[in-house]
Amino acid sequence: MIRQKLTPQQALQKLKQYCAYQERSHAEAKEKLYGYGLRTTEVEQLLSQLIEEDYLNEERFAIQFAGGKFRMKKWGRVKIQYELKLKKVSAYNIKKALSAIDEEQYHQTLQQLTAAKWKSLAAEQYINRMAKTTQYMLQKGFEQPLIQQVIMNIREKKD
Repeated sequence: MIRQKLTPQQALQKLKQYCAYQERSHAEAKEKLYGYGLRTTEVEQLLSQLIEEDYLNEERFAIQFAGGKFRMKKWGRVKIQYELKLKKVSAYNIKKALSAIDEEQYHQTLQQLTAAKWKSLAAEQYINRMAKTTQYMLQKGFEQPLIQQVIMNIREKKD
């Protein structure tokens, strides 16, 4: 899978640009370095240099990733946490990133998405409507108890 063989110095320059363009996880940077045909010792050395020079910061990456996915894609905490784990982000940084999401905005987004889905299923029978709305919100990564609570609130307003 080696794309090109670079010297450690060339790889460092390329990775600085790669990290400056957008926040990256340590795993992404490591994968990129191995893709340049570098050995483990060189990769570890370059990673620590990038961390020292603040090109790589896992906490900053996690917070930006979580905030971006929540704001742009309207993902819930469960999905964000799963994706961060896939990117090999530490549990501490995942927790920190999820706590950076504004609680009020989170509930507001959950209510808006649930209400919109509920309304779009107006022709469905009640049980199907509830199941499809719940399934949709679970796919978006929201927590089951919160989804049920919001659906109950929507039903009470309609009755």
